Amino acid sequence: MKIKLLVEGGSMKPGPALSQKIGPIGINVNQVIQKVNEATENFNGLKVPVELDVDAGTKEFEVVVFSPPVSELIKRELGIEKGSGTQNKVKVANASIEQIISIAKTKLPNMLCKDLKSAVKTIVGTCVSLGVLIENKEASEIEQDIDKGKYDKEIKEEKTETSSEKKAELDKYIEELKAEQEKIAKQEQVEKEAEAEKKEETTEEEKPKEEKKEEIKKETKKK
Repeated sequence: MKIKLLVEGGSMKPGPALSQKIGPIGINVNQVIQKVNEATENFNGLKVPVELDVDAGTKEFEVVVFSPPVSELIKRELGIEKGSGTQNKVKVANASIEQIISIAKTKLPNMLCKDLKSAVKTIVGTCVSLGVLIENKEASEIEQDIDKGKYDKEIKEEKTETSSEKKAELDKYIEELKAEQEKIAKQEQVEKEAEAEKKEETTEEEKPKEEKKEEIKKETKKK
């Protein structure tokens, strides 16, 4: 019998959902939690797919851990909590090609990709939807660069270490971009509020005269 779970790496806790899944089988919940946490401790803070392979007769079980979703690996690698809700306008991080290769190597055993280069392209594709830049460029541009062979050397050598100089350059670029994005967002908010105020004034002016008279009468009576 196989039971599939999605757990917080190294931090699985008891709960109603877990009890409903494994309670009827008759295996010890606390034992399951302990073994799952031990098996997923390297993925601390990430959502990890786990499968319990249970022997219905003996109640013994094995914990099979799968690699976390690509988006979770990217967020951990780049130290971000979530992706951009408006990826075409707002960028949340700036990755190096070495970081992308590192994620691809981690995920490759659980992917259908034929080689590391294909896996790298898959990771890059997820960066597009998360609003993550790569090498100061749009992730979609990096996909084209990979197709042209620009990063064949790094991928072939499986480079996963980013130099401190390069990391500092990437960080500086994204911080400047974030400051500009924040500036634009504030300006858009000001314009939005001004537009709403203008609309409210226009609506007030367009009220029928009789309606205005009625409002004046009501105010007079109150006084």
